[in-house]
Amino acid sequence: MGIHIIKMPDIGEGIAEVELVAWHVQLGDTVAEDQLLADVMTDKATVEIPSPVVGKVLALGGKVGEQMAVGAELIRLEVEGAGNAKGAPPAKPHTAEPASPRPATPTSPHPNPPPEGEGTKTAAPAVVQRAAQPRVAPPAMRAAGDKPIASPAVRQRAWELGIELQFVHGSGPAGRIVHEDLDVYLASRGQPLRGRSSEYTERHEEEAIPVIGLRRKIAQKMQESKRRIPHFSYVEEIDVTELEALRAKLNAKYGAERGKLTLLPLLARAVVLAVRDFPQMNARYDDDAGVVTRYSAVHLGMATQTEGGLMVPVLRHAETHDLWAFAGEIARLAEAARSGKAARDELSGSTITISSLGPLGGIVTTPVINHPEVAIIGVNRIVERPVILGGNVVARKMMNLSSSFDHRVVDGLNAAEFVQAIRALLESPAMLFVE
Repeated sequence: MGIHIIKMPDIGEGIAEVELVAWHVQLGDTVAEDQLLADVMTDKATVEIPSPVVGKVLALGGKVGEQMAVGAELIRLEVEGAGNAKGAPPAKPHTAEPASPRPATPTSPHPNPPPEGEGTKTAAPAVVQRAAQPRVAPPAMRAAGDKPIASPAVRQRAWELGIELQFVHGSGPAGRIVHEDLDVYLASRGQPLRGRSSEYTERHEEEAIPVIGLRRKIAQKMQESKRRIPHFSYVEEIDVTELEALRAKLNAKYGAERGKLTLLPLLARAVVLAVRDFPQMNARYDDDAGVVTRYSAVHLGMATQTEGGLMVPVLRHAETHDLWAFAGEIARLAEAARSGKAARDELSGSTITISSLGPLGGIVTTPVINHPEVAIIGVNRIVERPVILGGNVVARKMMNLSSSFDHRVVDGLNAAEFVQAIRALLESPAMLFVE
């Protein structure tokens, strides 16, 4: 038997260090050729590391969340034959987090963490191993209004312990709660205060959650954006009554064959038209070089919430899309981001971003600019409110746009004029179709 050492591969493009975000094997596991060993994350994307050989895991070279240099020992395997590590000193074993299934990845008003870069997949958050916990009673599966079944003695004891029987799983016939069920509940939930409902029991649990993987990249991106960009926000109220009426008519006539339209395709079209008169908004600022690059192409970032965190897939050349092309591409990119199938170039290169929280959009938000862009358009929820129109009080559908700008290169007057241009297009939606 021999030892085979797998080192951290050179990901390319000058990457010298990567973050270990997940192990798919543990000490003692037997791995097959091409079996996934670990996930590592560059500044831009996650890369899977497969095994080139068959062997048994002897040592893991790092812990989840650790930064590892290219060329460092990633994993040590025992293999048939001589191996590739004759005379190499044994690596210090690490207690590694267990392999965990990668959850499907994935609107929130702040920028995307992973711009252009290396790798083939978007990141999935690593599942950190927790300390062993006492056995927890399964939750009581009772329909609303169903009363728990228990003897008077069990009910008396539960009352004395401050336990709500509604939340106790019954292991007896027909779900009857017995004394042993109270013991299991106490062992898993902690000793309640005597004579008090468990709702008011003192709680002292703490949980430390490492900020690693995609969440770390999000944190770094947010910090960089706020540190480097002097934001200012501008909020304007928009009457979208006519826009919503148009959307309803288009969906009624074309929805079955072309798909339903949401608000976002209409807003995207308005942004595309508005930046023609305000090219300084469709730009990226290299503050190190002191250069603002304005683009004639509109590469529209669409902030998308995923299970792993916020990502911003990019709708390229938005100026070429009609409403249904917008709708189809927005849906496709959102699904690709949430499922972890977004390509590298679909997560980078945006020139201006739209952020929407949908029905949770609130009244006002202060979206964070997606560095190095200079503008982000935030959508708030639509509400029906009484409005004075022509001397009469009428019900109108109103929505706020909360937008942020880089004050180093965008003046307040220009930002206000830009948002007013978007407002004019949305309040007179026929203008969206006039070139």
